Amino acid sequence: MRTLAKRAREYRRSARDLGMSTAEYAVGTVAAAAFAGLLFKIVTSSEVRGLISGIIRRALSLAG
Repeated sequence: MRTLAKRAREYRRSARDLGMSTAEYAVGTVAAAAFAGLLFKIVTSSEVRGLISGIIRRALSLAG
């Protein structure tokens, strides 16, 4: 049977790599915000807006 101290050491060793650290969260958040900004710029551009409007018009004309 393992001692309590041995089990605690094993747990600490295995728990080190669980989840992300604060720095990794920060990098992930900045990357997600940059991607969202880029996606927003693309979707709100006049070309994409025209494409989406055309798709919606065609879908509505087929439904009616």
